[in-house]
Amino acid sequence: MTSAVGRGRGLIATMVVIVVCSGVVQGYLTPLLPVVGGHVGIGGVGQNNLYLLSQIAFTVLTPLLSRWGDMWGHRRLLLVAVGMVALGSLLIAARPTTATLAFGMVLQSAVVGFFPLLAGILRSRSPEHGRVGMSVLVGALLLSIGTGGFVAGTLSDQHALAGLWTAVPFCALAVAAAVALPTSTAPHQGRFNSPAALLLALGLGALMLVLVQGESWGWTSAPSLVTVAAAFVLLIAWIRVEQRSAHPLVDLGMLRNPRLAVISAHTFCIAFGAIGFLGANAVYLGTAPDGDGSGLGLGAQAISLVSLAMVALGFLGAALTPRLARAVGDRAVLSIGGCTGAAGFLSLCLFHSSVPQYLAGALVVGLSTGVFEAATRTLSVEVVDEAETALSVGVNEMALSLGAAIGAAVIGALWAGHTTAQGSVTGAGYQWAWAVCAVAAFGGAAVGLLFRSSGDTPTPETGIAHAGGNA
Repeated sequence: MTSAVGRGRGLIATMVVIVVCSGVVQGYLTPLLPVVGGHVGIGGVGQNNLYLLSQIAFTVLTPLLSRWGDMWGHRRLLLVAVGMVALGSLLIAARPTTATLAFGMVLQSAVVGFFPLLAGILRSRSPEHGRVGMSVLVGALLLSIGTGGFVAGTLSDQHALAGLWTAVPFCALAVAAAVALPTSTAPHQGRFNSPAALLLALGLGALMLVLVQGESWGWTSAPSLVTVAAAFVLLIAWIRVEQRSAHPLVDLGMLRNPRLAVISAHTFCIAFGAIGFLGANAVYLGTAPDGDGSGLGLGAQAISLVSLAMVALGFLGAALTPRLARAVGDRAVLSIGGCTGAAGFLSLCLFHSSVPQYLAGALVVGLSTGVFEAATRTLSVEVVDEAETALSVGVNEMALSLGAAIGAAVIGALWAGHTTAQGSVTGAGYQWAWAVCAVAAFGGAAVGLLFRSSGDTPTPETGIAHAGGNA
């Protein structure tokens, strides 16, 4: 292992390759869903449910990969996660069907482990570059999400399914980069809590199922009520198992740290709308107005350009976040991010009948996304001791995934209750979804005001340096 890759900028540059793969994987399918959905026979609600399935997998895989990383080594688990993502991407590209899309997207959800595992390596190998590194990685993630979508949309305009191959070469590069990374110096510890993992997966699955099927079953019907009860029983049992375990899957005791609790709650609220609505964004842009339905009727490449513009604003937000935090403090940054997202969604509620009108609100949401991702990922590292870095980032990533999953599920449920006879989502369905996202973002802003820091700069104990003017 060369010292250039083992520390400093060489380490960060190698990690950027892996994060770019993560961004491409998270972004390339979004503009393709309308086209690919039509090819395999999946409507708008079904496309949102595919996105929901991936968010459920995100939520379940986050604690699994983080815990396994603590047990068996961050680099080793990173190689496993990158391998899963590569396999899922190849499966989707080689044989696109409803089943392979669903299974492949579940495998691709292993990208959720990249940040906790990379954070563990970065903090142990190059702690003086911690805040710089996290800002660079978040910026690279956001830009690659948009770039991946643009490349996929351009390829898809030439051939409907060609864009599905977009992620494959990036996955190959990520595998090579993961091999080149050094191992973290954190000691391996603990053992895997299988009962907790099973209870968590079943509980979240039941919760998402009722959110997806509640409208068709009837919210007060026996299947809905039984499924809700099962979800709560399973999740309460999971909490009890975790509390009694010497080796918990998710250390819920970490949430007794009030700063981490606030960060996680803020992450949940903002991710509910900013991430949860991404699938809905592509569906609205790609749906041609029909009868009482609503949409803009854009092609895959045009959808990808909108997504690229959103993440470009997100990159700007991520880049400005360290300076903004120095100027006004971390608490104000969290609140500003939430209020900005809410303003974007309210704009979409009022103005969405043309591409320029839609862009005005969507770009504000993109800016908010960059601010919140950079701020929460950095703070989740800084508010705990070094030995808890991966766990802390994992808790925050789980809050993000859970918020996004529930957001996508709620949007799907709202859509299911507002469709035309032809199956298109009505304008009221979209407006209800945007309004709920705005409320969640305002909630995140309010939670952000509860954050208390020991100062607006990282403390020496965290080992994290200021980002400064450039990376």
